[in-house]
Amino acid sequence: MEPIYLIGFMGSGKTTLGKILAKHLNLDFIDLDLYIENKYNLSIHEIFDKYGEIYFRTIEHDTLKELSKFNNTIISTGGGTPCYFNNISYMNDNGITIFFDEDIDVIYNRLVNDKNKRPLISNLSNSEIYKYIESTLDLRKKYYNNCKFKINSNGLKKLSEQLYGSN
Repeated sequence: MEPIYLIGFMGSGKTTLGKILAKHLNLDFIDLDLYIENKYNLSIHEIFDKYGEIYFRTIEHDTLKELSKFNNTIISTGGGTPCYFNNISYMNDNGITIFFDEDIDVIYNRLVNDKNKRPLISNLSNSEIYKYIESTLDLRKKYYNNCKFKINSNGLKKLSEQLYGSN
């Protein structure tokens, strides 16, 4: 089976639900950012700080192409992955793409307490984070909406409850 690419804004649940989904479907799971960190022995934050975003996006693209050869695998992409180097078309041509369309308030609440692990928002105030999410999500939606499948936040909640029960 070709790879399944999970796409959406940071904090939309790609990694959390991707791991659960992979377990239930007996598939491998790869978080693209974690794979890059292990491959380059640097955190994403360190790559951004030392080399800049364009360098990161270049290695992200190359790594995405490397992972596209993996079958029976769910790949959780970074929030910006589909927006560079025509990656969304590449993923659509080489697998199944699913957009996790999560509500802005839910994303904000997840990210505000986890911002130090997110290089694009680590230096922003809480109000700046909300504005960043709004404006960046608006720009990225044209890429995200090119996915083969889209699941909204209500669908994510239902999927989550079906896979591991309600909390």
